[in-house]
Amino acid sequence: MSGTATSLSTPCSILLRQPLGFSHSSSLWTTKHERYGRRRANDFPAVTARLELKPPPYPLNALEPHMSQETLSYHWGKHHRGYVENLNKQIMGTDLDGMSLEDIIILTYNKGVILPPFNNAAQVWNHELFWDSMKPGGGGKPTSHLLELIQRDFGSFETFLNEFKTAASSQFGSGWAWLAYKANRLDVGNAVNPRPADDDKKLVVVKSPNAVNPLVWGYLPLLVIDVWEHAYFLDYENGRSDFITIFMEKLVSWDAVSIRLEMAKAQTAKRERQDLKRQELEERNADDDPVVEMYLDSDSDVSEAE
Repeated sequence: MSGTATSLSTPCSILLRQPLGFSHSSSLWTTKHERYGRRRANDFPAVTARLELKPPPYPLNALEPHMSQETLSYHWGKHHRGYVENLNKQIMGTDLDGMSLEDIIILTYNKGVILPPFNNAAQVWNHELFWDSMKPGGGGKPTSHLLELIQRDFGSFETFLNEFKTAASSQFGSGWAWLAYKANRLDVGNAVNPRPADDDKKLVVVKSPNAVNPLVWGYLPLLVIDVWEHAYFLDYENGRSDFITIFMEKLVSWDAVSIRLEMAKAQTAKRERQDLKRQELEERNADDDPVVEMYLDSDSDVSEAE
């Protein structure tokens, strides 16, 4: 049975690539990037690898009456657009230019000592997943394998629902609540894992402040709700709990969550194969190292050794 949602607010460290204009040496980047290179962020299929404004996968009035066209136009057309434009300005001419969105997020998280591009990069990614987490005529209950895993990891769908709502409503100030696939219980290099003792390959509910998302922990996000006030104020004013209930009952796209679950499982299996091959190669290289034999070739050597 799952416990309460974990917050992603723990300060953590990262391996930093040195963009032009940052105050870190290029030699520091080279060393740390080599250490981090074993697990790149874009191992998981990207929401988008191009830094451009991606529209929601439905017309801006398609979620009415639960989310108004006015809210979606303002949220996507102003806030999301602003994050994309600001990020492109920040990375232009730096070593981050041309990287995937996921790599920018992880490389600028910096163990919670966040570098300038992080907030805009993470907010672009978060909003794209938020749009994909909803659909016209959404809500209800998942089916098939997703429902089985929810029941396995939370005890019941109702328990999951309560835990997710609690995470979203209890996130202090601005932030997000997530359903994620936890594929790794060890330290992931760029962050301290909040649940190192938990089993791998399970669904977890987490919440995060501001722009932080579970990618920085190596978790694979499947579903997200935006609880920044501008996500719901025009429609629900201060009624965050009302918005959360409507999101889960009328908007969530379980089809999209199921697709991302299968992607997460496939990516986890790929990582495991890569890790196994790497381990086998390291063991083979160790076996190929010459054995240094030491022996004594005279009685005098024996006496000296004694």
